[in-house]
Amino acid sequence: MNAAPVTIRPEGAEDISVIHALTRRAFAQMPYADGDEQDLIDALRLAKALSLSLVAECGGEVVGHIAFSPMTPKGWFALGPVSVEPALQRQGIGSALIRAGLGYVREAGAVGCALTGNPLYYQRFGFALDPAACPADQPPKYSMTHCFGSLRPSGPMAFHRLFNGLP
Repeated sequence: MNAAPVTIRPEGAEDISVIHALTRRAFAQMPYADGDEQDLIDALRLAKALSLSLVAECGGEVVGHIAFSPMTPKGWFALGPVSVEPALQRQGIGSALIRAGLGYVREAGAVGCALTGNPLYYQRFGFALDPAACPADQPPKYSMTHCFGSLRPSGPMAFHRLFNGLP
């Protein structure tokens, strides 16, 4: 990464098309991606279900993005997708976005966050495997939660309906 520091901030209206293109590029070569991650973010935003959307800027350019959306039960949030400019991946930008986003939702009173992802990667942020909380149609071996207090999910959780297919 160049010498410019990375700044994390909430998205602005001027970032929407940049986020779309960045997310498409970031997931283009990922074998686990559905190819619609950018469309999911747009649909969540349109449905007013994008609870938190942060961008990472470096040298005045948006180089990363993270989204959080509401889950069931109330008080839980889904983390993802997380996108970083392909040439800048593995340089800490995604980690900075995750840490900042978790801090924001925790401060806002969230009970916790959940995701479907690589356990080896997400454990460093406080996530733990939680197959009992696995949303329908998700692989239990990748279902993870991060509880901000002692309240744990008591059964399967649900991502926002848009995660089950875009309209």
